[in-house]
Formats: sequence, C-alpha cells, structure tokens
Amino acid sequence: MSPVPARQREGPRERLAALGPRALSDRELVALVLGSGSRGRSAADVARGLLAAGGLRELARSGTRELGRQPGIGMACACRFVAVFEIARRLRGRAPGRGLSVRQPRDLAGYLVARYGDDRNESFGVVLLDGRNRFVRERRLSYGGWSASVVRPREVFREALLTASPAVILFHNHPSGDPTPSREDVGITRQVCEAGELLGIRVLDHLVVGAEGFVSMRERGLI
Repeated sequence: MSPVPARQREGPRERLAALGPRALSDRELVALVLGSGSRGRSAADVARGLLAAGGLRELARSGTRELGRQPGIGMACACRFVAVFEIARRLRGRAPGRGLSVRQPRDLAGYLVARYGDDRNESFGVVLLDGRNRFVRERRLSYGGWSASVVRPREVFREALLTASPAVILFHNHPSGDPTPSREDVGITRQVCEAGELLGIRVLDHLVVGAEGFVSMRERGLI
C-alpha cells in the first residue's frame, strides 16, 4: 500500500498557507471559518453538513437563526458566517460613488445584483439621480414584499422630492434568482411611471435583479 502524500495529510489551514485560498474546496473553506468541530464531529464533517442543502449559495443566504439550528453550529459561529458573507457582498457590490454618471443599466446592475441578488426576501427601492443622470443615493423602501399594496408611488417620489432629484431608477429583487419581470411587476411599474409624469420626475428604468443576473424593463420595452 503506497503512503499518502504529505500534501493530502495536511489540513485546510496548511494547504491555504502553502497554496493559497483558490486551491481549497468549498468544504475546506467552510471548515476554516468553523475553526473546530463539535461533539465528536470534525470541522470537515460539520462543513459537509452545512453545504449539503445547496452549497455555498444557500449557505450565504442563511440567517443566524437558521444557521444556529444546524448541528455543530452555535450562535457565535452562525454570526461569524453571516458576517463573512456580508463582507463578501459589500466588497463585490460597493455602492456607486456620488456623482457617478449612469448611462446604461449595467452601471448600476452590478452593484444591485451583488447587494440584493442572493437575498431570500424581496426588497424594493429607488436610485435617485440628479439632472445629469448622476448617482445621488440609493434607498430601500420595502423589505419582504413588492406589490401594489406595499409599494405606493408617494413613497417612491417622497425620496426624490426631498433630494430634488428629477429622475429615478427603480429596482427590486426576485428571491427565486430569475430576474424575469412578472406581469404584476410591469403593471405596478407603469403606475409609478404615470405618477412620476404628473410630478415631473422621470422614471428612467426599473431593474429586476436576482442571482442569475438582471433585467432592464426599459431595454425590454416594458415601460
């Protein structure tokens, strides 16, 4: 029987130090965040259980209560995982700098997909622009739903009026991951656009984002 190579006998910490993080598997990376196992289970065993339901993507979408119910995971460890994934989201989707010229959907879409694409709850918000279509700020207006009963035009345009923004871009996410706008999405958006015309505030676009990417309603000819 041939001996096991020294590299294979090393743990993930030693492999990361020697080869870098890209050489590690998802399970090894999760085991490193765990630090140690629990009640007779190694960190590798606990990591394997965490990834069994849907891999890193589902793990990244989990909250502290959900993670805290997993075998071998306490509240402190659950908070550590949530913090790690939130740091990753913020690095991947840094908010645009004030004054950024928004000339096409992708100027904002990368940030919005990174920020909201993996979220299990639906969020709706507005990006405020100045008279030269430059970024002023982004505001999330609702969390946990996007419907006519939740989102009202006055909430959208209150933010625009407070900042004297003559143009806005709407956004919301689809927790399913598929950013294809629904019939209801289109209907509500058109109502908001009509209200904006009465106030003299242009709705330039509505970006629907998800884990699979984004859709511009303006580019699709839906508004």
